[in-house]
Formats: sequence, structure tokens, C-alpha cells
Amino acid sequence: MLAARIRLWFGFDAPVDRRTYVLNGAGLMACKYLMDAAVVGAFTGRLFTPLDYLNPVWTMRQQALRGVPTWAVLALALWTLPFLWVGVGMSMRRALDAGRSAWLALLFFVPVVNYALMAALSLLPSRPRVPGPWREPIIPVLDDRLKSGLLGVAAALAVAIPTVLFSVYVKKSYSAGLFLGTPFTVGSISAHVFNYRHPRTAGQTHEVVVISLVLAAGVLLLFAAEGAFCLALAFPLAIPVGIVGGVFGRAIALRSVEPPGRTGMAALVAPLLVLVEPHVAPAVHEVVTVVEVAAPSDVVWRRVVSFPDLPPPTEWVFRIGVAAPLRAHIVGTGAGATRYCDFTTGSFIEPITAWEANRRLAFDITAQAPPMREWSPYRDVNPPHLDGYFRATHGEFLLTALPGGRTRLEGRTTYVVDMFPQSYWTLPAGRIVAAIHGRVLRHLKALVEEDELR
Repeated sequence: MLAARIRLWFGFDAPVDRRTYVLNGAGLMACKYLMDAAVVGAFTGRLFTPLDYLNPVWTMRQQALRGVPTWAVLALALWTLPFLWVGVGMSMRRALDAGRSAWLALLFFVPVVNYALMAALSLLPSRPRVPGPWREPIIPVLDDRLKSGLLGVAAALAVAIPTVLFSVYVKKSYSAGLFLGTPFTVGSISAHVFNYRHPRTAGQTHEVVVISLVLAAGVLLLFAAEGAFCLALAFPLAIPVGIVGGVFGRAIALRSVEPPGRTGMAALVAPLLVLVEPHVAPAVHEVVTVVEVAAPSDVVWRRVVSFPDLPPPTEWVFRIGVAAPLRAHIVGTGAGATRYCDFTTGSFIEPITAWEANRRLAFDITAQAPPMREWSPYRDVNPPHLDGYFRATHGEFLLTALPGGRTRLEGRTTYVVDMFPQSYWTLPAGRIVAAIHGRVLRHLKALVEEDELR
């Protein structure tokens, strides 16, 4: 009985009708809920209600999981993976049983939409698809190529998700092991499993690799471990590395007699890279932006020290969630005073280190708000990379008197990016700093030149 149940949940051959789908789905959801509730209750003493379980992930993370140790949160995330696999596999077979496309089951990874999918599959009657004239007769179970693809995706997810969670939440490192080792391993393992029993074309293999990477990103989004914007930025790195890994894994499958079980050894590559890779001190970068103001330097200086509210941001970089400067004020005068610059995500605290009236204002940045609000279906998603991995360290305003009563106003910010590869991540970081400079300096120029007209 148990063996048959395991084959139903994790296999591909057993068709899934409405009754099987509803009863098994409800039972597995109840099992997972009870385990989650037991863990939360054991560490916090709070009741993890069914509403907490069904609500968006931010509720569970920010409220129910407050006080739960990091290792237990990671264990709950890993505990979720087999349920995701069972949910996708049974949803695919239920869709086929209802005469629908098996690819509908990928909606299982989309927050909120997954509930609508499960409800629809629970209601649709059995109706095997009618084969088209170009295909063999279709049975309401998965064909061999789709089975191999699913197994490849499952193997990839089993590697990618634990590695990412370990690297980010335990090792607290955005390293080469994460950005290179993980997608390469995902590509090689998914490609090897997909090609082991029956050789597939390179194009089909690349499709499985890309699907594996996309679904891994979807799971991270589902766990509220990452936001859509930063996942999108990571994809230009992950896709080519994953495809190279796919070429490697496919070559091994086609030319080697090694059993697929030994492919599991390859799954250790990414976690080991993350574990043993030493931390490399981040390089310091600088962005300089210059405007010319039609006013003398003493007039410009008054606005540089503090300035009133900026108009609502219209630039695209701020509309996608990047923190936009709002206003600045200063407490005290001279070196030792403290400047506060308010952003849409919070305030920067900036102790003044150099005060040369009408010439130079320099400050360190000892505390800063998150650099952006992540795109996510959930509220208050704050991935670790928003806390200290991209940080500004120092800022300056330099004023140079020009002929004709004009002033050259220069904004200068130094920052570090503690993520591999730094040369890649400094590109968006530099654009963000430059956009902030531009917004502030244009505002100061407009204020000063308006003052001059009065």
C-alpha cells in the first residue's frame, strides 16, 4: 500500500483522476501544515493557523516564523521541496486526465495562481486528449521524453534550492560558488538525467536546462527568498553558465557508461564550492556626476547642506523599486555635524567629515536604508543582498567657482558591492548611484537658479 502510494506521488505512470487528486492533495497539505505548525509552535509558542499556511509567504516569514532559528527555517524550506514535486507531478497527470496540456502544471509554481489551478483541476472531469494526425495515440500519463525532462528538472531543483539557501542564509555569501557553480551544476545534472536513457537533441537539452533554472528562480520567488528584479538581473549570468553545464552533462550521458546514480556526486560540486570558497574583500568604486549652476558658490552651498522635498520620481529606475532620494537636513554645523538624507526606503545617516564653506562638504555613510524595494507578490520581501552587500561608504559635494558667477557642482559617492562577479554587479550598482546623483543635482540646480531669479 505504501509503495503504491509513493509510486503515485513521485512516479509518472499512474493516471490521476479527480477523486485521487483531491484526496491526496488534501491529505498532503494537511500533513505539511501539521509539521509546519509543530515546528513554529515548538520554537515560538504561537499557533500557526491554517490561514497563516495559506496566506502569502511574507506573513509566515515576518510573523509566524519570527523567533524560529535559521536552521529550522531552512529545514522547513527543504521540507517543502518534495511537496512541490508531488504537486507538480500529480497536477500534470491530472491535467492530462482532464484532456488539458501537461504544461499547465507549471502554474503550480506561481503564487496565488496555484490555488486557482488546483481548484480547476479538482473540478474538471476526466477526458483524455484526442491525438492529432501528426502524433501517436496519447494516453493519460506522461510520455518518456517528458518523464526524463521532469526527472532532470527535479534533480536540478534538488541541487539548486538547498545550495542557494545555504549560501545566502547560512554562509551569507554571494560568491562564485553561488553564481557560477550552482547554474553549471544545475545544467549538467538536468542534462545528464534527461539524456541518460535516450539521447536527446542539443536543443531539447537546452530547453530542459533553461526550464530548470526558471523553475528554480520561481521556487525562490515562491519562498519569498528573492524578488523578481534581482532574479532577472542574475539570469544573464545563470543562463549561459547553465547551458555550458548542460553541454557537459549531455556529453557525459552520451559517451559514458556511468550509472545515473553516480551523477549525485556532481550535485556536491556547488555546495562544496559555496562551503570552502574564501571571502574576497570587495573593491571600492566611485561615481562622479557634475552639473553647472547659474549661481555663485555661496548660494549653491546653502542648498547643498540641506534641501527640501524633491518632486515625485519619474525616472524608470525609481519606478521599478530603486530607493529614490526625498530630502536632506543637517543637525549642527561644521565637521562633526550629522546630515540625514531620506529615501523612499528609509534614511541615510551621514556624519560630516569635512566642512569647507562654499567649497567642499564631505561625509561618511554610517547607516543606510535598503537600496531598493524588491518586486514580489508578497509584502516586505527583504532578501539578504539588500542589507550590506551593496553599500555606499562616503559622499562629497565639491563646488568650483566659474566665470560669470556660475558654479560647477560635483557629486561624488564611493561604494562597494560584495557580490561575485563584482565587475558585473557594479554595472547596475553604478547606474543606480548615478541616477540618485542626477536626481539630487538636478533638484539643487533648479532650486538655486529659482532662488537667483527672486
